Amino acid sequence: MKIGTTIRAHRLQKGLSQGDIEKKTGLLRCYLSRVENGHTVPSLDTLSKIALALDLPIAQFFAEDSLGAVNTQHLSDDELRFLTQIRRYSTNLNESDRKLLLAMVKKFASTAVR
Repeated sequence: MKIGTTIRAHRLQKGLSQGDIEKKTGLLRCYLSRVENGHTVPSLDTLSKIALALDLPIAQFFAEDSLGAVNTQHLSDDELRFLTQIRRYSTNLNESDRKLLLAMVKKFASTAVR
């Protein structure tokens, strides 16, 4: 279980920076970075502050697959940000537009130079 990775994933999913969490919790940004990178393990009190800042139940950090179907352990921060943006914008689309968007992405991917 990697609490730091889970914290980062939820923070990015909500479009928040470490600075945003710093303002909400009073925890230093450098400390949050150390937690997210696995160099420091937060106390339960600290984890509770982070959970409150992210508007999550503390138990969410201990769930097997805390972000649902997407396994974020193998995604870079840039990939996670991109998927978060797609998710955010796609919520306003109807089913037909979502299918069109997916077809466009598939077409771009098939013609992309690797």
